[in-house]
Amino acid sequence: MIPGTPAGMSARAAGEDTAAEETETAEDPCVRIIMVGDMLMHKFVVDSGLREDGSYNFDHLFTYTADRIRGADIAIVNQETILGGASLGFTGYPTFNSPFELGDALTEAGFDIVLQGTNHALDRSARGIENCLDFWKNAHPEIAVLGIHDSAEDQGKMCFAEAHGMRIAILNYTYGTNGLQTPAGKPYLVDYMVRDRVLADLARAEEEADFTIVCPHWGTEYELAESAYQRKWMRLFMENGADLVIGTHPHVIEPVRWESDDAGHQMLVYYSLGNYVNSTATWKAGVMNRMVGGMAQVDLERDADGRVRIRDYAALPLVEHIEGDTVSVCSLWDYSEEQAAVSRVKKQDPGFSVAACRRLIGRVWPGLYEKSMRVYGQEKGADDEG
Repeated sequence: MIPGTPAGMSARAAGEDTAAEETETAEDPCVRIIMVGDMLMHKFVVDSGLREDGSYNFDHLFTYTADRIRGADIAIVNQETILGGASLGFTGYPTFNSPFELGDALTEAGFDIVLQGTNHALDRSARGIENCLDFWKNAHPEIAVLGIHDSAEDQGKMCFAEAHGMRIAILNYTYGTNGLQTPAGKPYLVDYMVRDRVLADLARAEEEADFTIVCPHWGTEYELAESAYQRKWMRLFMENGADLVIGTHPHVIEPVRWESDDAGHQMLVYYSLGNYVNSTATWKAGVMNRMVGGMAQVDLERDADGRVRIRDYAALPLVEHIEGDTVSVCSLWDYSEEQAAVSRVKKQDPGFSVAACRRLIGRVWPGLYEKSMRVYGQEKGADDEG
């Protein structure tokens, strides 16, 4: 593990802005941030949580990852689909709606900040967003929900997470909503990547926070490299004060690298963390790529000049296992070829194997692959080559 003793932090709405409880320990000035990618709730994944009494429980999706999530100071998840509840009917692709109980599982797993600014935010129009926000506010008011709003006043707030004396701004935007138009009279519902809005938010974050994280929903689905569109927005974020970008939406992993501008400002970018969970109905080569995701881990510290900077970073490769009607997610290094052989993914994509997943990680995250194995205490075996 990266050095540092984690201390739990829960984000909550407080005063003018969405803020977070501050937890300080003199012994460890490090703030650990983790984030996972898309919770893409296809109907199969929703059904995996159905119990005999008709209720739902999704704790099984975090059985093998919750300890790491709870060990972070700030834990972030991209909730790809809206939590509109049973009254709107549970559906998967192409217009999703998921049970409130998924939010209970996210909270139990240890997440503090939930990103809902995605291309599926309007899948159930204004009612879906309003139901979703009502759930979060009533059931889990300690959770900070970004990217969607029920009023202009709420949209004017900014999320500041605080831990160990560091104040961190977290911003979430989506490139669009699959052509679905924002209902008349409610322009505040979704945070889009609109230049003037983003610039104003970055300027405010630069003044009021020690460190700024942007979580954009961007890019091209199933592409393993970033697009020109992503690079355009990356430069805008970087040139206007952002310190860290963690992206979602492509449903596959994309490069992680340091970017720098002409002024010498550096910014770490995870272009895409891929899916945390999904259950595509596609049967062809390449489906494997959708089953491999990443858990970003970034440690922050305050330097001698008082500036907050990245002390270390890594990404834990994750793999999704589907067997029968069960779904689970674990570290790729804890996954065996025996498990891969019986996974439904193997039938959908015969190329699916642990070795192939590791080759994918090595290709897209070449330097980070080796670094992350050291960080997570893993030793490279002979079958990791390539």
